[in-house]
Amino acid sequence: MYDDTCRFLAEHFSSDFASWLLGTSVTLTELKPSELSLDPIRADALILLQSDDDILHIEFQTVPRNSIPFRMLDYRVRSYRKYPNKNMRQVVIYLKQTVSELVHQTSFTMERTRHEFEVIRLWEQPASLFLEYPGLIPFAALGDTIDVEETLRQAAQRVDQVPDLVTKANLMAASGILAGLRLENEVIYRILRRDIMQESTVYRSIQREAQEENSRSIALNLLRGGVAIGLIASSTGLSIEEVQQLQQQLDAASH
Repeated sequence: MYDDTCRFLAEHFSSDFASWLLGTSVTLTELKPSELSLDPIRADALILLQSDDDILHIEFQTVPRNSIPFRMLDYRVRSYRKYPNKNMRQVVIYLKQTVSELVHQTSFTMERTRHEFEVIRLWEQPASLFLEYPGLIPFAALGDTIDVEETLRQAAQRVDQVPDLVTKANLMAASGILAGLRLENEVIYRILRRDIMQESTVYRSIQREAQEENSRSIALNLLRGGVAIGLIASSTGLSIEEVQQLQQQLDAASH
């Protein structure tokens, strides 16, 4: 859910991300991975944004992975094939503090091939930076601060100043979700207005995806037990086609 929240923010507040990462407030539009003939391993972890001159590739990661450096090379080459004249800025943003050396890895090397990319560790970024742009406020509690609770209060005050109610609800929910990486829910709900959070698009979307993921998990267990596809569909709320796809995944994994 953390990756989904970050994607939502990048999609809906692209100019704020451009100001932060590109140094200029330009409106960016989403570039679908399918346009690059790309089937990402974890589609929810990345977002590709583009302007007339630039492509901004952001990877949001809660847990560092060995596969990231090669993925960055892969995306760069595919992007160059389709847009050879566009500059590309590639940034891996790590959300949760860790001692893993992987979060310091900024290149992929293979024989005579070397590709470099950028890494941002949020816990090393000043929390005050994120309070400067509406779309970045939810990251404030993950920044460098001596008092996470106070920083979240400051974030809540900034969100309260947003005039549009829908935007306010989405930023409030995103702030609460991401703060969960550092604070207990009890503390978060004491600072943020839970009623506003629950009305937000991002909150409802993540709830819905969590329910769907739970249904898929149950369906997989039932398939392993030999339960009929039609019965699984009626029991979980998934469509026949969705259950059949899960069956295909199981069959492929068994070979």
